[in-house]
Amino acid sequence: MSEPMIAIEFQTRIKDGAIEIPREYRDQLSGTVRVIILRTESSKTSKIIERVLKDPIHDPAFAPLRRDDVYNRQG
Repeated sequence: MSEPMIAIEFQTRIKDGAIEIPREYRDQLSGTVRVIILRTESSKTSKIIERVLKDPIHDPAFAPLRRDDVYNRQG
């Protein structure tokens, strides 16, 4: 049976493929560790949304649903 895992969280930069462990955690980490990398999502998607909001696509064939249509749609 494996030992229970603990989580240590910190922010750092990856430089040349290496992750620097802050000094305050170095004594707690040795041997085999599991690494999970979370990064902030690229702002690329938010720029697309901003662009569409500023310059919406106009479709002459578009007709918004009426309130009754929203709730009475047949699947």
